[in-house]
Amino acid sequence: MTSKGLTTVTTFRKGLVLALGITMTAVGAAACGGGDGDVPAAAGPNEHVELTLATFTEFGYEALIPEYERLHPNIKITHRKTGQGGPYAQDMMTKLAAGSGLADVQAVEEGHLSDILSKSSKFNDLSKIGPSEVSPDRWLSWKYEAGKDKNGKLIGYGTDIGPLAMCYRKDLLAAAGLPSDPEAVKPLFATWGSYFAAGAQYTAKTGKAWFDSAAQNFNSMVNQLPVGYLDTGDKLTLDTNQGIKDAWAKVTDAVAKGESAKLTAFSNEWNSGFKQSAFATKACPAWMLGVIKEQAGPDNAGKWAVTAAFPGGGGNWGGSYLTVPTQSKHPREAAELAAWLTAPEQQIKAFEAKGNFPSQAKALESPQLLNATDAYFGGAKIGELFAEQAKKVAKPQYKGPNDGQIQENVASPALQSVEQGASAADGWQRLVDGAKKLAR
Repeated sequence: MTSKGLTTVTTFRKGLVLALGITMTAVGAAACGGGDGDVPAAAGPNEHVELTLATFTEFGYEALIPEYERLHPNIKITHRKTGQGGPYAQDMMTKLAAGSGLADVQAVEEGHLSDILSKSSKFNDLSKIGPSEVSPDRWLSWKYEAGKDKNGKLIGYGTDIGPLAMCYRKDLLAAAGLPSDPEAVKPLFATWGSYFAAGAQYTAKTGKAWFDSAAQNFNSMVNQLPVGYLDTGDKLTLDTNQGIKDAWAKVTDAVAKGESAKLTAFSNEWNSGFKQSAFATKACPAWMLGVIKEQAGPDNAGKWAVTAAFPGGGGNWGGSYLTVPTQSKHPREAAELAAWLTAPEQQIKAFEAKGNFPSQAKALESPQLLNATDAYFGGAKIGELFAEQAKKVAKPQYKGPNDGQIQENVASPALQSVEQGASAADGWQRLVDGAKKLAR
């Protein structure tokens, strides 16, 4: 499933990012900043140090770990790799609460970043203990800023990202009399208004669904707003946030017009929907290409296309950070490892190995990335395309505690109820009531 070459990237990231739906990388809740005065000094060059590194699903580090050990003969790294993101996150939060058991370098998925940032006192400030040569301009600005708490404490070095484009079935659009060339379709996907209008036309012509899931689009729409479910005071905004109300109205109107396939993302039915041509368009972060290829299968090669356009401009879905918990006995060595793994050179290697799209500015200018193409999607220059989309992401939206849970466990089920016949008003009330129970 993984291509080591520079022309095709076929692997995708699963786990929490799949369960949480679309989430913009965001700055999390407040906690004390803390200093580095009590951080142990670095070990001497001849002192043996054992470090643990915890990740979930695929980060592309398998070849990088022995490389780092060759460069640092006194360092031994034990890689704790978990197959699924959900159990990984639960285990991480349990160990965080217990005060022991976390790895020296602990990966955090962006969907849970706000909950981690609300406990930032339990993590080292990487801007203070990390290598001096690591500067903020290593990363795209929004990725770097999202790793800080309210007081500016940097708890995470950014790894990968999931810049959003739009994937679609060329043959299905053409059969409905709509443009199908990647350049020609861009006006259809320019705004949410044009996207849903094209969907209404497609559905009226074919009697088939335009998109897979109302929740997938709604989450994206919410995360493009200046203010999301929670304001910077961690107060719920649903009663006053007109942007969220407008997004709800647009997506539920599209549901009423038959544009949704009413599939729960990443369910067995959703997976089968790719092979059965159950929908014509799909919100498409970089890693979604691998999902489509696996689920749609070889029979649909060349039918899917991807274009450098997304309603509302741009967005991000997915990506992670490397943190150094205060539990670590070797925080400076851990920070050095995290810095090395998130350097542009290593992130390009991770991209080649597993398809994880890098967040580093220099990596996005690398010929190795820009020249990457994908034959399944008609030879699209996916590296260049997603690098372009990554630069469209605006300032990260603030995310307070439980934001991800509101999105996953409240908003998505509320929209599913509308897809199953509940009124838009009843679904909205379900969203409001559920969010109030989770908001602190």
